[in-house]
Amino acid sequence: MSNAISPVSSKADVLDARATNSPARVLLASLVGTTIEFFDFYVYATAAVLVFPTLFFPNTDPTTALLASFATFSIAFFARPLGAVVFGHYGDRVGRKTTLVAALLTMGISTVIIGLLPSYESIGVLAPLLLALCRFGQGFGLGGEWGGAVLLATENAPEGKKSWYGMFPQLGAPVGLFLSSGVFWLLLHVMSQEALLSWGWRVPFIASILLIAVGLWVRLSITETPAFQKTIDQQERVQVPVVELFRNHKRSLVLGTFVALATFVLFYIGSAYLLSYNIKVLKLPFVDALEIQLLGAVLFGIFIPIAGKLAERFGRREILIGVTVLIGIFSFFLPGLLTGGEASVVLFVVIGMALMGITYGLIGTALAAPFPTNVRYTGSSITFNFAGIFGASLAPYIATYLQATYGMTAVGYYLLFATVITLVCILLSGKNEV
Repeated sequence: MSNAISPVSSKADVLDARATNSPARVLLASLVGTTIEFFDFYVYATAAVLVFPTLFFPNTDPTTALLASFATFSIAFFARPLGAVVFGHYGDRVGRKTTLVAALLTMGISTVIIGLLPSYESIGVLAPLLLALCRFGQGFGLGGEWGGAVLLATENAPEGKKSWYGMFPQLGAPVGLFLSSGVFWLLLHVMSQEALLSWGWRVPFIASILLIAVGLWVRLSITETPAFQKTIDQQERVQVPVVELFRNHKRSLVLGTFVALATFVLFYIGSAYLLSYNIKVLKLPFVDALEIQLLGAVLFGIFIPIAGKLAERFGRREILIGVTVLIGIFSFFLPGLLTGGEASVVLFVVIGMALMGITYGLIGTALAAPFPTNVRYTGSSITFNFAGIFGASLAPYIATYLQATYGMTAVGYYLLFATVITLVCILLSGKNEV
């Protein structure tokens, strides 16, 4: 155990934190932050399909260029656990608020720099190397953002409302996806595809600096969470949270990682992979492919609050079991839906992203649940981001490879495999562990 880093606060300070952090301010701060972070993250995913293969990997055939672009896309997921450890350490030692501000700045600066990078034509192989470095920075920042945002919401939640409060930061993912896809959709309506490739793609990356300013303003207006303030008062902080986690909470780390596996695989098949499939295989115009992704983002967002209400009524664990079973059933229909033309692809998005909203809406609260306050930031962040490595980092790459080599049926089996693992881990988790 360690002494407090900042002066020990009184009970009055705890009550003041409770009073200052009104529900509206807490939920806005958690939602705005994750929206900005995921906007930055998904802008890259969209550009990785639309423009990066041409601008940063031009000397290869189209499929190889796309796979190379997806490889740089995956780098962020390997950076995220490192960000989770570093930011989680300070989040569990210094506080949620300060760490969230630092994470937002890390992601934001990396994103803006991407918008300023010269292409392969200008500086050769250095261009994709710099792109990969910036993508690493994005992942590092998001690794520290997500866990803190979830704790900001859940540690301020009234008794019995953790699932409802915990779904607000999760809404940042569909809102960020909608905004990032919407920006590219808008650009394609006001400029030619040639102009987009020439300079237009830089606009959303550079413009994100405005969103970052808003996010910082909101984040700096909140105070520390009552739960963490109590940990300070009782001198319960640990010297190295990650060591404490791997010493005493290994089971929760492993189960939490794979509880989120199917969530990640489903999402990245239904977003980054589907966008590339619609453009490269179905030969849909960029605008049409983006409109399908926008529809998915809307449905994704609608079903997140539905998940919060269902969990309060029937139990979070029970809803997670039910939606995981439904995702497994859905995997058998995936090949037919994705090979049946544009109308059936839209149906795939409607069903898939509705299921995604339910599972993702609960996963934040579920991953934070088993950890005590003094290691909760680090623990929830690591499980979420380990799940990102196993379930998301290579999902677009694997799905593209499976579809090209073995056909779409193999992609369906890939989703089914992830779903079975997730279901087993949920069943192995106790009532208070998800």
